[in-house]
Amino acid sequence: MGELEYPQVAGVAPGNGYSHVVTGTGQWIAISGQVALDPDGTFVGVGDPAAQAEQVFANLQRCLATVGTTFGNVVKLTYFVTDIGFLPAVRTVRDKYIPGPKPASTAVQVAALFSPDALLEIEAYAVV
Repeated sequence: MGELEYPQVAGVAPGNGYSHVVTGTGQWIAISGQVALDPDGTFVGVGDPAAQAEQVFANLQRCLATVGTTFGNVVKLTYFVTDIGFLPAVRTVRDKYIPGPKPASTAVQVAALFSPDALLEIEAYAVV
């Protein structure tokens, strides 16, 4: 597997818990937005953003494993949250799954997701 690089960007304030730029060579992998559904399609953690984040990151980890990779090759995460106030809980869970350098990321507050039980959805891009 190729190595990812996290260059510092001159003239841009440092990211708080994310990287502005991640680069690498290899195969591009896109993972659709994951929500807090268990393997049976039942929502986990209804009303609890931390519990939902835990399920979402577990789902992302399973998706990455299916193509033979890990969070160590994720270059970009996009967070869709129904309340931007959920981000601290989401970041705490993210840090358990991605303890080292953080991928590039974008967080967007949305009016709603596909179900009123979904508080967040996260998509990922990786390079292996």
